[in-house]
Amino acid sequence: MSTFSLCVYCGARPGVDPAHAEAARDLGRTIGDMGLRLVYGAGDVGLMGEVARAAQTAGADTFGVIPTHLLDMEVGKTDLSRFVVTETMHERKKVMVMNADAIAVLPGGAGTLDEFFEVLTWRQLGLHAKPIFLLNINGFWEPLRALLDHVVDSGYAGSGTRDAVQVCGTVAELETALRRLRS
Repeated sequence: MSTFSLCVYCGARPGVDPAHAEAARDLGRTIGDMGLRLVYGAGDVGLMGEVARAAQTAGADTFGVIPTHLLDMEVGKTDLSRFVVTETMHERKKVMVMNADAIAVLPGGAGTLDEFFEVLTWRQLGLHAKPIFLLNINGFWEPLRALLDHVVDSGYAGSGTRDAVQVCGTVAELETALRRLRS
């Protein structure tokens, strides 16, 4: 049986709430402790770097995917188990999802939101059935949850779109959900 792979979307910046970086490190340790493989954007900065370094320290296999134009900007982390360079952002997102069994979304900016909405749209269209988790540290994703509710309540999406997203307030809650998936 192949290793369960968790795709992690998160910021290339550290943000202002230190709890977000701590959650990224906790998630990296959890990935290693659970024997999972990390699939992520291959950056060595911000929350991406935090989760990857912690996962590596905990012994996890790491699979990073980065487009050519971001190699310098995001300081590509090349000491990964597998390092893939794509031509475009779209290819990056496709390779990440194709190589994952589940997706976890930590705090981040426009890129993280883009990744979240693309994977949610793909799920809504039936292109995959992978679980999507929002790691809602200190309520970071509450405005997004309100937006999803508004979109559903306004009739622009069915409740299945909102229901496809599982919200976890802590890394421990996410770990419990991942253990359930694997049992």
